[in-house]
Amino acid sequence: MPQIAQMSETFASQLFWLLLVFGILFFVIGKGMVPKVMDTVGLRDKQIADDLAAAQAARDAADAEEEAWRTRENANRASAQALVGEAKAKAQASTEARLAEVQVGIDARMAQAEARIAASRDAAAGEIEAVAADAAKDIVSRLAGVNVDQTAALGAVKKAMAHG
Repeated sequence: MPQIAQMSETFASQLFWLLLVFGILFFVIGKGMVPKVMDTVGLRDKQIADDLAAAQAARDAADAEEEAWRTRENANRASAQALVGEAKAKAQASTEARLAEVQVGIDARMAQAEARIAASRDAAAGEIEAVAADAAKDIVSRLAGVNVDQTAALGAVKKAMAHG
């Protein structure tokens, strides 16, 4: 079989060229390209680590700034509440003072009104007594035919009103 005899001659030369091509590829890729790729991967990993560190530092700074803002906000809120409380207290004191002034005026008007009412009541009572005395005088003169003077009639009416 000539094909088999030929195989050993061509197999050796094919094996030689195969080893030669793989050797060249190994040195070109393995020694030339792989270190460059590994350096690129290392640089990329370092860049990612640096970016993560910078992001963490920015987050920490933002958290610190937020905490400072919250502290300022709480202080501002407390001072605003204090101002509102102070304003309420001043308004209440002013209102109470105004109410006291108004109450004094009302009390004075009330005393004047009560005095006028008492005077009117006394005047009305005096008029009622005078009318009652005139009526009693007329009744006595018509029924008994006796003339009674005004002072006696007024005294009798006062005495009757004091008992009744």
